[in-house]
Amino acid sequence: MRRREDLHAPRAERRVGVGVQYDPDRFGKFSESIARYLGTAQFLVWQSIVIAVWIIHNTFAPDQLQFDPWSRGLVLLTLLLSLQASYAAPLILLAQNRQEFRDRLTAENDRNVAERTQNDTEFLAREIAGVRLSLSDMVTGETLDDRLEKLTTVIERLSDQVALLTTSESAARAITSSTSSTVSDAN
Repeated sequence: MRRREDLHAPRAERRVGVGVQYDPDRFGKFSESIARYLGTAQFLVWQSIVIAVWIIHNTFAPDQLQFDPWSRGLVLLTLLLSLQASYAAPLILLAQNRQEFRDRLTAENDRNVAERTQNDTEFLAREIAGVRLSLSDMVTGETLDDRLEKLTTVIERLSDQVALLTTSESAARAITSSTSSTVSDAN
């Protein structure tokens, strides 16, 4: 047994074949179209009509015109239906595999979109929470009205007290000046 020197790379595929090259994607599309047609009611109706005509012709036609006689068990019809089934089954499986691959890609794409949507939603929720916190620190119109009303009340009280103090100070000066003038008259 000959030993390979380069063990890091996989061996090249050795295909033993007849040298037929085909495009897998084109062949897959072809198989899908056949599988799609085989699954229609139209195909079933046409197949049923052909089989019914085949059986009727090979049963009631004269012996010289029968190509698949009933006496031999409709061997040619059985062979054709078996041939159809032997080709239809792999074509249908190939179409199912391609559809499964597309479904897997779609599901992966849906997961990615859902993940991005969830991330965007979480980001927006955080942003909205930040805006709410910023707005909670801001004064609203109602709160501003209440604060202005309280401030007006405090200013009015202070004005009243200043007025009282001013009048009492004037009265005290008046008393002081009348007392000083009385004291100076007495001297």
